[in-house]
Amino acid sequence: MPASPSDVRADRADRADDILALARLATRRGAIRDILGWLTWRTGGPAALVGDTGRVLARPGGESDPSVARLAAEAAVELHRRGAPSAVLGGGEGPPVHLIALDADPRTYLVVVGPDDPRCGTLLADAARTLGLCWRLEWAERERRRIESAEGHSREAVLHLLMVGSVPAAQRIAGALRAALPSVIQVYVIECPQPRRREIAQRIDREAGGGAWIVPCPVRPNHLIALVPPGTAAPPGTASPPGTAPVAVAGPVAGTGPPQEPLDLLIVRLVPECRVGVSAAVALRDTPTAYEQAIHALAVARNAPEHRAGFGGDVDVTVLAGPEGYLWASELLAPCLRYAPARRADPGPQELLGTLGSWLSFGGAASRHLKIHRNTLAARIRHLDELLGVEVSRSLPAQSAAWLALRLHTAPQAAAARALATPGRTATLDAVLGTSAAGTWARVQLRPLEQTGPTATLETVRTWLRADARLPAAAAALGISLPGARKRLTRAEDVLGRSLLTAPSAKYELWLAMRALGSL
Repeated sequence: MPASPSDVRADRADRADDILALARLATRRGAIRDILGWLTWRTGGPAALVGDTGRVLARPGGESDPSVARLAAEAAVELHRRGAPSAVLGGGEGPPVHLIALDADPRTYLVVVGPDDPRCGTLLADAARTLGLCWRLEWAERERRRIESAEGHSREAVLHLLMVGSVPAAQRIAGALRAALPSVIQVYVIECPQPRRREIAQRIDREAGGGAWIVPCPVRPNHLIALVPPGTAAPPGTASPPGTAPVAVAGPVAGTGPPQEPLDLLIVRLVPECRVGVSAAVALRDTPTAYEQAIHALAVARNAPEHRAGFGGDVDVTVLAGPEGYLWASELLAPCLRYAPARRADPGPQELLGTLGSWLSFGGAASRHLKIHRNTLAARIRHLDELLGVEVSRSLPAQSAAWLALRLHTAPQAAAARALATPGRTATLDAVLGTSAAGTWARVQLRPLEQTGPTATLETVRTWLRADARLPAAAAALGISLPGARKRLTRAEDVLGRSLLTAPSAKYELWLAMRALGSL
């Protein structure tokens, strides 16, 4: 018997309401789970998305019946074998299983188990179209995140290679990513809110016209590291208002026109929460030095009115050592260099030296830098204590000596300098620091504190170094509160233009400078 006009109008109204409900659900975060939950409520039978192999890809929240999931999986495999786009399988003693294929690749089916309503097919057909769009959107978003993660890890690998001096390997990987590294760079360290790090990185990349090699810092979750060709800038007015896509301009613009705005100033203007430290322009092989410079500049930028700062000091300690100094460095590190691991899985000499360098730079955060467990890091540091015969794990004098030895050992001129050393002569740290060059270097390091800062600031730094750079012990020795000691050291950072409280810290250079001048 044909349906009456009133029944037809009611069915059309119901279908319109269903389509409107599906459209509203499709706009939500987690739309697929919400739509499947709504279908379960609307049809009276559990709904799910099932792949052509029988794997359940999505289901509503809450408890699920394993027997129902098995029915849905078997029905999806059977429909895929038949090659049909939709069907109602089962019935008889078991509940009917409604299936309809989504417009997606690989083949995915919307499955509803149990409803007997003959109008269920129309509802599922409408739901399948909406679910197909949502599924493709979620799939594309997962693929985007996967590709973005792979590129991020590749960029991090390039940064690691640059930091250990493997420039040719870094250039090959960068070339494979079709983002060549510049031969001369400035390193920007950008401190920003962690939840906005990805958004800020994309914005900086657009403003630099793709010329910046941007890497989320593997050690600090609120830092971005950018390797930028010197002179990268954007003219005033290219920055777009909030909520719009900025115009990208990179490098100097030839000819006449308005003056360009430096990229670091543009960053803090566009994102006022950011603080930016900028290194000097260096060759690509000197990326580790530039990174330290940018960290020191960032310590100044935190308190600077313009929220940015460039590095204006010098971190080259190789100038203070003659040939005997390089020989001393090799002798200090010799137990590591000669070490033969007892097991294949144990770290070798170069890995131990890499661990030592990372520990001296980042402390406990070295585990994130080296991608090892913190217990593994602690075991390696204890092993280094035993090998070197000094407590690099706790003692600032031992850490400073090891830091200087690593710098001298890895300097490009190290091999040639060792060849010039007097045979059979054993050097000591005091002998290395007792040269006239070392004295000149030490006075340069301390001059800002002596000439610009108040006497209390210099004494605070000295007491802090005597306390192995431990702030609570320094505060107790000075007879002041912990916040007061921190405030004094923050003032010393501004005077020196160097980072003290945040690693990499200038504490090793300052300890060596005071030791060279006999003021510790």
